Amino acid sequence: MSAVARVGTQGRAAFLSEVSEAESPVGSRSREITCAKCNLRETCLAANTPLEDLKRIERIVYARRRIMRGERLFSAGDNFTSLYAIRTGSFKTTIVDCEGREQVTGFFMTGELLGMGGLASGRFEGTAIALEDSDVCAMPYALIEEIGREVPSLQRGLHLVLAREIVRNHGVMLLLGSMSAQERLAAFLVNLSKRYLRRGYSSSNFILRMTRDEIGSYLGLKVETVSRLFSRFHERGVLEVRQKEVRIVDLMALGRVLAPSSAGE
Repeated sequence: MSAVARVGTQGRAAFLSEVSEAESPVGSRSREITCAKCNLRETCLAANTPLEDLKRIERIVYARRRIMRGERLFSAGDNFTSLYAIRTGSFKTTIVDCEGREQVTGFFMTGELLGMGGLASGRFEGTAIALEDSDVCAMPYALIEEIGREVPSLQRGLHLVLAREIVRNHGVMLLLGSMSAQERLAAFLVNLSKRYLRRGYSSSNFILRMTRDEIGSYLGLKVETVSRLFSRFHERGVLEVRQKEVRIVDLMALGRVLAPSSAGE
């Protein structure tokens, strides 16, 4: 019997208990929170949800988990039962190629969702690792489906997240398939700038939580190339770089590096 079929009037509590046990390792601190009380709901599934529907969405139980830097939230091949909303912190997702090398496939920040790739096969396709001490909310997907049938705005929120994931994947293919090394790094930085701005943070001053090696893995570049390009942008007055701290001095100049390409969002 599927997870969705088990979520009914009698089975819902049992399902939540099952998810809670699976999502909460011994010694972890977890507690329930709601969409209405979450200050990130405008960037999550509840975005643009009318006030009258928020109480109905609160039937979704969020189990908060604390994931320490370097720990795995989930691993490739794990059963997919939940989506994860990042309340604080950041993550990278990785896969291992046929030769056993780790490939970074994405970086995710506060307000974004992890685990969408598990929808297709029922198992996570990659591994999610915390880049810093982070808090996430585990959202049982069976409950999202159940309540989504009652609250159209929740379904629209899920479709929007899926659409963004498709656009992100398309952007990665564009990066790796047609851009020069300089364009790849510029696109990466412009994309980060847009994402920070969308969440109400500074679009020009931010900390890179990922290493140069991880950036290189994501962009298909050697770490030496990444470091050289950062230095080049710094020398041209486009960026100011102090270890992991980046200040975009001239966003327009950085954008011109991409023309006629697009950095996406």
